[in-house]
Amino acid sequence: MAYFRSHVLVSIDPICIDKGAYELIDALHDELVKQGLIDEVQVLETSRIGDPESEGPDLMVYPEGVHYTNLSLEDVPFLVEEHFLKGRIAAQYTREAKEIADKELSAPQAKEMRIVLKNVGEIDPLNIEEYIARDGYMALGKVLTEMTPEETIQEVLESGLRGRGGAGFPTGLKWRFIRDAEGDQKYMICNADEGDPGAFANRSVQEGDPHSVVEGMIIAAYAAGASQGYIYVRAEYPIAVRTMRIAIDQARSFGLLGDNILGSDFSFDLDVRMGAGAFVCGEETALMASIEGKRGEPRPRPPFPAQKGLWHNPSNINNVETFAIVPQIILNGAMWFANIGHEKSTGTKTFSMAGDVKNTGLIEVPFGITLREIIYDVGGGIKEDKKFKAVQTGGPMGGCLPEEFLHLPMDYEALEQAGSILGSGGLVVMDEDTCMVDIARFFMEFTQEESCGKCTPCRIGTRRILEILTRICEGKGKPEDIVTLRLLCEQINENSLCGLGKGAPNPVKSTLDHFLDEYEVHILEKRCPAKICKPLIRFEIIDGPCTGCTLCARNCPVDAIFGERRQTHVIDPDICIKCGICEQICPYDAIEIK
Repeated sequence: MAYFRSHVLVSIDPICIDKGAYELIDALHDELVKQGLIDEVQVLETSRIGDPESEGPDLMVYPEGVHYTNLSLEDVPFLVEEHFLKGRIAAQYTREAKEIADKELSAPQAKEMRIVLKNVGEIDPLNIEEYIARDGYMALGKVLTEMTPEETIQEVLESGLRGRGGAGFPTGLKWRFIRDAEGDQKYMICNADEGDPGAFANRSVQEGDPHSVVEGMIIAAYAAGASQGYIYVRAEYPIAVRTMRIAIDQARSFGLLGDNILGSDFSFDLDVRMGAGAFVCGEETALMASIEGKRGEPRPRPPFPAQKGLWHNPSNINNVETFAIVPQIILNGAMWFANIGHEKSTGTKTFSMAGDVKNTGLIEVPFGITLREIIYDVGGGIKEDKKFKAVQTGGPMGGCLPEEFLHLPMDYEALEQAGSILGSGGLVVMDEDTCMVDIARFFMEFTQEESCGKCTPCRIGTRRILEILTRICEGKGKPEDIVTLRLLCEQINENSLCGLGKGAPNPVKSTLDHFLDEYEVHILEKRCPAKICKPLIRFEIIDGPCTGCTLCARNCPVDAIFGERRQTHVIDPDICIKCGICEQICPYDAIEIK
């Protein structure tokens, strides 16, 4: 293995690629060759390390830890000469750390514990040797030389590892089901679809530490008796697709995939399959149908995939995070993992935190941490120090929980009892200015559009709920709508075919349970307390602050504002389209939303 005195990590996230990251890598390579440094400085690709608003690609130089940004191709010769030849930092290309903090995955915060994310942003994801240098594939070697398949399953069972895709089913038990199933051909499948809006944990692991997923899948295949595996990635993740394919090719070239892995009698190979982005394909039977080339629709169970899955053969499906944890459990032992977390939910969980919280991004915390600790200790609290209103856990099929639930420990059972779900780890934080009726309408619109249409409760029921919520937000709601919504939520949940339909009513049901007063104000008073629903608000100019400067009238796109210069103006509510431009540009705060 070659040794280098310097390593240059260049960010290749989609934003940096658009700004010329690959061209910068080529220019760095050419200049290092020109100045005779190619054997001393290694250029690597990595996931995002910089400011997405910078003018050029970002790179990090180790061991100095110097972060350069806003580099153009013309700057490369000077940078190489100044930093790598003369040993001086090119200060004009550096910024304060707080300005270039990674908004997706920053330095670990207090109360974080990184197991799944421990290599992300720390190693070159395209270099298998860097993964091996951090004990990569040691767990695979251990199970192939020291453990039987049943012992491997038992180790995972004793660790308490539950599937991180949302259902929380014991991972080792799923592996045992497929191992005990009859069939000459068995499949190991990784669900890397990650369709929840705002969720990006699986993508980050695939792009930043792909070999952890590959190793976890090989170990799982050994335990379950599978000989072929598939990683199902949505096509909207082109970098993840590329990174996973490179990792598979590298593992195969090192004898870690294919026939007689590491000289054993165990053979297993992997391939990547791309999905077209249908949310329903996150459901395992729909996912398998998509791999088979069919329309992504769920099918009734039983039979379960462990008995009759991909191409009617026994199959096991776990998600990216589940597989990425497995090598760490094998290396450190079941008890190490079982002692992390909370009661029946052991280990850590990644969360994609978004919304009205100061520190958005990807985090990893032990199970058992409370919602309050996540939002205020890890997330830094609510933006602009506004009042907390609600948090939605579990993506578009999760529930919205008010402040009284902030004491809840983050685990499967506690969230389910509260009327929400853990899901794949989405967290949307909402402040006092959020309209909960509009939030319910937003998520119902998403799930209704993503319904595959196979079963009537989901296909028709979600549409009826969306129609009612839209009517309420437009000021046309009726008192009996509340009863109808509750009835529809119950029927859709009980009678839908798959998890999408069963979970679709959760945002509506939880907002009805915890924010019923907002629904009543919308329906009975034809008013939106949060001033979000446009049909239920109006703009008025206040007599006094208004100086008659005419700025609002001159910028109104529909000429809805009238008045003489130096006289208080008036907004015609019949013409006003409620775009809010007048309120935004008024220098005297003379326009009020009512």
